[in-house]
Amino acid sequence: MALGAFLSCSAPGPSANYPSRAAAIAAQMHDPSSKYVVVAVHRGDWRNWPENSIPAIESVIAMEADIVEIDIHRTKDSVLVLCHDGNVLRTTNFSRVFADQPGKSAKISDLTLAEIKQLSLKRAHGVEIDSLRMPTLREALLCTKDRICVNIDKGYDYYDEALAITEELGVTDQVLIKGKKSIETVVAHEACYPHNMMYMPVVDIQKPGGKKLFQSYFDQNVVPMAYEVCWQDNADGAFVEACRKIVGQGSKIWVNTIWASLCGGDGNDDDAAFQAKDPGEVYQQYLDLGVSLFQTDRPELLIGWLKSVGRHDLK
Repeated sequence: MALGAFLSCSAPGPSANYPSRAAAIAAQMHDPSSKYVVVAVHRGDWRNWPENSIPAIESVIAMEADIVEIDIHRTKDSVLVLCHDGNVLRTTNFSRVFADQPGKSAKISDLTLAEIKQLSLKRAHGVEIDSLRMPTLREALLCTKDRICVNIDKGYDYYDEALAITEELGVTDQVLIKGKKSIETVVAHEACYPHNMMYMPVVDIQKPGGKKLFQSYFDQNVVPMAYEVCWQDNADGAFVEACRKIVGQGSKIWVNTIWASLCGGDGNDDDAAFQAKDPGEVYQQYLDLGVSLFQTDRPELLIGWLKSVGRHDLK
């Protein structure tokens, strides 16, 4: 079954020469034998800058993160912009800017790009930054090009439009899309294009739909680049068994330590690592099971610890 960027493939070792840092990161993602641990940062450095903003992206590049996770939605005039929510109420000063239009919709799909560019972005604690505006996907990819890889979350429904931008900018190989689509759907979609973004299935291994999707990869002998694995608790050993199967298949494992609800419950996430005397009390368990991709909300903590144990040295 031909899957293009969907399939894992062998890649040069970490000492090879690459045309850019992003290319070197992508090579590690494609190489199942690589011991390098890839760090993806959730919505950029949202603790210090507005989430999904250019400074939030620049900040995690400076931290030596490998992937910045961003979210996209389409404006009324068909421009892809960076925002997690379907509306701009939480992340911008919309209510103040359009105070004289009480009935105006705050949905991104109801706003033009020009209207969105009037809005100031807010930090996580609600403070506006007058100089910062919501970036378009094009603006974000111009910032990240060759410097860091990108995970476009909430992005599969916009795959065709996003791919057109990545192809124009020459960054398709640096961009990852994730989803819960069937193998057949992804294969058919990729077949429409000669060149595709990386794709990774998301499997919630303790829910019926996730179990079914996960098993379909083994039943059809399809080896993706990696699986994003989500699970709610460790009582049934489902995560340990999933890791065993994935490693045995020759694929890679992505975990989300951003929230306990995505990684087995309290004591297994970034906040637990932050509170521990040694972050390894939390993170080492994942390395022991073969995890080599993390999505984190504490990039400095995780990267620092990985460097200390020799697992984040990109040559």
